[in-house]
This record gives sequence, structure tokens and C-alpha cells, in this order.
Amino acid sequence: RTARFGNALVRSGNLSLKQKRFEDDFSPIDSDCPCLTCKKYTRAYIHTLIARDETGCHLITIHNIAYQLNLMRRARESIIENRFPEFVQKFMLDMFGEDKRAYPKWMIDAFESVNIKF
Repeated sequence: RTARFGNALVRSGNLSLKQKRFEDDFSPIDSDCPCLTCKKYTRAYIHTLIARDETGCHLITIHNIAYQLNLMRRARESIIENRFPEFVQKFMLDMFGEDKRAYPKWMIDAFESVNIKF
């Protein structure tokens, strides 16, 4: 559903590839992502497709699924290595920045209920 609206998931949040600022951005959605979309297509190309063709949404979906799989792999590894609280803290910092007021309250409440503090 996220991709239908032109949003690509990245560590720092969402990229709304419908925005005009991406029309001349010839970088991949995420340079660290190994997915087919990031290897073969640019933000500018996907931006162009979004308004005209479902293919743009499909390319973003491929990326978003790869992002989510990688996120879950890293979360699972952090649990196995007994460092899940640190993983969550880094995730929140990457996603929302240093201003803890930007953290959604429901996330803070959920994590604090399992003794993960910010």
C-alpha cells in the first residue's frame, strides 16, 4: 500500500518519490540496498513512472519488501546476539533523528512496556 502512494521505505523514513525534487535525482532509492530496483533504476525514472504507470509502484514494492526483509533480518540477529534494545534505539535514531519529541508516543509506550528506554 505504501508503494501505491509513491513512498519508498528507507532508514531515515519514507521517500515520497512523487515529489518534484526527485525528477532529476539519478541515484537509487537506497545506495546500500541490494534489491533489483535499487540496482537498476533511479529515483528520477521511478518518479516519472509513478504518475503514468503501475510499474513505478511495482518497482517501489520490490524495494520496500527488500527493506522490510533486511530490517527483520537485522532485528532477528540483534535478538540472537542479545542486543535488541540497542538495535531499537539505533532504529529510532535513524528513523526520527535526535529529537525524541519526534518519536511517536505509541512506539515509546510499546518499547517502554518491554523495558526499552529512550
